[in-house]
Amino acid sequence: MSPSALSFEQLQPCSPQALRQNIAAGRYQGHTSGLGQGRVQANIVILPGDWANEFLRFCTLNRQACPVLDVSEPGDPFLRNLGVAIDIRHEVPRYRVFRHGELSEEPLDIEHLWQDDLVAFALGCSFSFEQPLLEAGIRLRHIDLGRNVAMFRTSIDTRPTARLSGKMVVTMRPMKAAAAIEAIQITGRMPNVHGAPIHIGDPALIGIRSLDAPDYGDAVPVEADEVPVFWACGVTPQSVVQASRPPLCITHAPGCMLVTDLWNSEL
Repeated sequence: MSPSALSFEQLQPCSPQALRQNIAAGRYQGHTSGLGQGRVQANIVILPGDWANEFLRFCTLNRQACPVLDVSEPGDPFLRNLGVAIDIRHEVPRYRVFRHGELSEEPLDIEHLWQDDLVAFALGCSFSFEQPLLEAGIRLRHIDLGRNVAMFRTSIDTRPTARLSGKMVVTMRPMKAAAAIEAIQITGRMPNVHGAPIHIGDPALIGIRSLDAPDYGDAVPVEADEVPVFWACGVTPQSVVQASRPPLCITHAPGCMLVTDLWNSEL
């Protein structure tokens, strides 16, 4: 960690603009759950132009996992509908670069990779519905523990296009039964950030072998009086990219989201 690095706690009071500036300066490389002062967070997928239209169709077919918030113009690195001067090349804490489906690097900046035909997609993120859950008094253990949310690759097939297919990824949050019912009601009103849960209870029914070993993020314990609650996740495109193997795809690292200027209440 560099001498100028900032901690999660230091960044919690930051406005989204100040947070993005610190991220772009390399002062923070961690997860963004709980940051941004109630602003919309977004998953990022960047593809060459000859894959972009097909990915947009894939998102239309799989809206619960891939709700589109904004799309850039080809070659334009700015997401102009999500805030002031959001340059997607610099303002995500950590990126992932996939070449033909293989993870090749996890840079802090992608300016050196930018091409004139790249199209950036911002997809809704479950971190955006955490604020109304917290405001309703529903505790979220990964936030209490200072961890990234637990994410799992499932056995659920996405709806394919000609070249894009793969398994759905989900986030998991443990809750008591009454809280889970309230969470269904709250998140069901937010389809732009994954909506209501897709599964509650036995993880084996959706192909998850162990909640102690998430595919992405951090393990979060489930107490004896709780049930695991699963939401569709915007990391699903990374699972699809690994299965479908486009020549180049750039994403956010799981949990390291783009924090926008939009208020969660707008969704």
